[in-house]
Amino acid sequence: MEKKDAWWDNLGKPQYGGNIVIRANRNIISFDPHITENQANIYSAWMERLVADDWTLNPEIFDYKTHWHPAQYMKGNLAESWEFPEPGTHVIHLRHGIHWQDIPPANGREFIADDVVFHYNRLCGLDEEFQPSTPPAPGLHDLISVTAADKYTVIFKFKTHNPDLIMEAIHKVYPSLCLENPDAVRKWGDLNDWHHAIGTGPFILQDFVSFSSATLVKNPNYWAHDDRYPQNKLPYLDSVKYLIIPDDNTALDAMRSRQIDVLDVVKPLQARAMRKTNPEILQIPHPNSDAFTIEPRNDRPPFNDIRVRKAMQMAIDLPSIAKSYYEGTVEPYPVMLTSRYMKGWGFQWEEWPQALKDEYTYNPSVARALLTEAGYPNGFKTNVVTDAPNSLDFLQMVRLYLLQIGIDMEIRMLDVPSFVSFVQNGHKHDQLVHCPPGPLGHTASPFLELTRFREGPGNWAMVDDPVFNAFLPKAVAAASADEIKQIIKDANERVARQHFTISLLQPMYYSLCQPWVKGFNAQHGSTWGHTGGPGMLSFYLGRFWIDRQLKQSMMH
Repeated sequence: MEKKDAWWDNLGKPQYGGNIVIRANRNIISFDPHITENQANIYSAWMERLVADDWTLNPEIFDYKTHWHPAQYMKGNLAESWEFPEPGTHVIHLRHGIHWQDIPPANGREFIADDVVFHYNRLCGLDEEFQPSTPPAPGLHDLISVTAADKYTVIFKFKTHNPDLIMEAIHKVYPSLCLENPDAVRKWGDLNDWHHAIGTGPFILQDFVSFSSATLVKNPNYWAHDDRYPQNKLPYLDSVKYLIIPDDNTALDAMRSRQIDVLDVVKPLQARAMRKTNPEILQIPHPNSDAFTIEPRNDRPPFNDIRVRKAMQMAIDLPSIAKSYYEGTVEPYPVMLTSRYMKGWGFQWEEWPQALKDEYTYNPSVARALLTEAGYPNGFKTNVVTDAPNSLDFLQMVRLYLLQIGIDMEIRMLDVPSFVSFVQNGHKHDQLVHCPPGPLGHTASPFLELTRFREGPGNWAMVDDPVFNAFLPKAVAAASADEIKQIIKDANERVARQHFTISLLQPMYYSLCQPWVKGFNAQHGSTWGHTGGPGMLSFYLGRFWIDRQLKQSMMH
């Protein structure tokens, strides 16, 4: 029988050798994902997760560009298979013959079920030895126990019986779900020192210079083969280097001069400029993992009056912003909890009744009338607190729109530690907050969306709405995917009608790649960025390759 061509055949034949240079936008302050996820895009270069994306899946079916990777598009990685033998019980069967990197104190020993037990006990504080990390997904707080039935079988017991929520909790693409080496933690207490970084992944952390670079080299004993070319042992690359470049313009210049191979989270205007100067550089668009928002304190005047919140929304011309500021690269519609890129989920703009659409349509005269009705005929002064200097130009534009209806919004920029103390921990802000990622437009788990306006440090809008609070327990108890979808839709509609926050637009960002970086397709859009990629870095980097002949010809 004649062999049928695979969809990836046009991507070229993989080659071994070469290295890749990636930009990191901040210094790495810890190498332990239990401590911090501030450098999410590097932990998973040497550590791996139980599951992975399907490297053979045609991107026309699902392209992995959203943070949420549905269970049907997950494939075993460290885990070979899994099952739900009874409600609330999740059984994982590990692959045999996987070994930790040959670094003391692990010394290349086999990866076994006890290692998975250690990780989740440490992550969730199930063992008295550890304080729990912040749970990376709603559902881990429902984890009762995790035990090893034998050397290769792990049993999770949950309070919830919802298999979708269990899959989300255990197999989310967060870097904190990458498995650290228990021997190293037991010996040193934590993994803050880069010398203690040990995983099962395709690359070994060889060197780190603070505020400069991190270098990883090929793991000669890596266990995996390429799913597309099963005869090929992974990885293809010899090394991976992270250059720590905080300044965006410096990073863009390094990309133009071919000092780096990959640059992520590039704004539309920057991408357009790059197309003019370097048309050979590949640009892969992907939606930001959240929409831009401004959160008014719903518990204090004047924002506890829904008429004020409606007026602010109607004062902002979203289609004009989409056309001018984003040059037509984003959709001109307000975004609720669920991103419009999450097809089949949420409460899409096209479904809204006209009366609700009118409340999100630019109409400054009606906005002024609403302010007068609420008791503010001359408007008022307010302030917005932010820790996002890259949003300053955007906030200035929003400020001008609000001035047209008499709202004078001062922009107060704080550094990150001050913001955390003032807003996140102390809730001392008394007006507005802008802090990406915001509560709307998430490409993450539907369950996670239902936590956005509940009590917690990220509820900048200080919403306490019994109707919204009831959605999460309903979803946890749901018996079918269709029931969950309806609950998510109802939650989106509730957020739209109550105007808890000012909904702006969801930016489209770009990953830039030099043309000699090969092996990727549409999946690449999620590999480096803040969609699904950070928790999957070792998986993708282990499968990408360099066309060294093309690189050599273009470097001269």
